[in-house]
Amino acid sequence: MSSSKRTFLAFATLCAMAVVAAPAARAQDYPSKPIRIIVPQPPGGPTDQVARMVGQKLQEKWGQPVIIENRPGAGTNIGTDMVAKSPPDGYTLVVATVQHIVNQFMYPSLPFDPVKNFAPVTLISKAHIVLVVNPELPVKNLQELVALAKKEPGRLPWAFAGNGSTGHLSLELLQIASDINVIKVPYKGTQPALTDLLGGQVSVMFDGVVTSLPHIKAGKLRPIAVASLTRSKLLPDVPTIAESGYPGFEAVGLAGLLAPAGTPPAIVQKLQSEIATIVRSPDFDAKMVSMGLEIVGNTPAQFTEYIRQEMAKFGPLVKVANIKPE
Repeated sequence: MSSSKRTFLAFATLCAMAVVAAPAARAQDYPSKPIRIIVPQPPGGPTDQVARMVGQKLQEKWGQPVIIENRPGAGTNIGTDMVAKSPPDGYTLVVATVQHIVNQFMYPSLPFDPVKNFAPVTLISKAHIVLVVNPELPVKNLQELVALAKKEPGRLPWAFAGNGSTGHLSLELLQIASDINVIKVPYKGTQPALTDLLGGQVSVMFDGVVTSLPHIKAGKLRPIAVASLTRSKLLPDVPTIAESGYPGFEAVGLAGLLAPAGTPPAIVQKLQSEIATIVRSPDFDAKMVSMGLEIVGNTPAQFTEYIRQEMAKFGPLVKVANIKPE
C-alpha cells in the first residue's frame, strides 16, 4: 500500500472516530448554557406548574439556568412547532400534553410531525381525573350511572371543558366502552362547566381530582370513579373505572418532555436519568400527590411506546366522534 493511501486511510479513521466521539463529548459537557423548556399552554395550570418544579430542580442540580417559557396557542401547536424546528442539542425542550397525542387527528394538517420530529425524553406525570355527578342524580356508582343512561338514552346532560380535552376524551371512551348515549355539553373551560354541574344545569362531568375535591368533601359533588388505572391517593375509597367493570380503561392528563429529533441519545438519557431521580424524591412525590398527579419518570423507550399506544387508542376515537378544534 502506498504512503498516500495509508495517510488517507488514517485520516478517514480519525474523522470517523471524531464523529462517533462528538455526541459523547457533547453529552459529557451538557449542559453548558441555559436550557429552555417550552410550555405550549398559558401559565398557572398543572402542566406549567410541573414544568417549573422540574426546571427548578434541574437548575439546582446542574447550575445552569432553566427557563420556562409559555408559548400557548392553536391547541399547543405553536409552542410545539417552535421546538420541532429548534437545534437538536438538548437546550430547547417542550412539555407534551394529551394534545400532542390527539392534535394530528383533530387538525387537517400540522406544521410538524408529532412522532418523527421529536425524541421522547420521559413521561413526567399522569393527572388523575374523577367522574363526578351532582348529588341530586340518583346514582352512587358507575354501574348505576350506566344503567340510568341506558334507561334514558340521549337525555343525561354531560359536561366537558373543551373539544379534545381529557374530560371530553374520557366521555367518548366511556360511551363506547359502556354503549351509552348522553347529551354532550361543551364548555369553554373547566370552571363554567363545574359551576353548572354544582348548580344542577348538567348532571355529570369528568374533572381533575384537585378541582373537584373541595366540592366532594363538602358533599356538593359525588365521586363515582377515577379514570386512571390506579386509584388516586386523594380519593383512596373511590374505585377506578377499570375496577368498576371496564378492564384496562385509562384516560389521564399527562406531562411529558420531548426534545427535537436528532438530539444525541446520550443527552436524552442524561435528561431522563436526572428527571427520574427528581420526581422520585419524597418531597417531589408528596407535592405531586397534593396536585392530583402520579409520578412516572419512565425511559425514553417506554415513553415512545406509551405515545404510540395512546395514538393508537385515541386516533380512531377522535375520528369516530368527529372531534374538531374549537
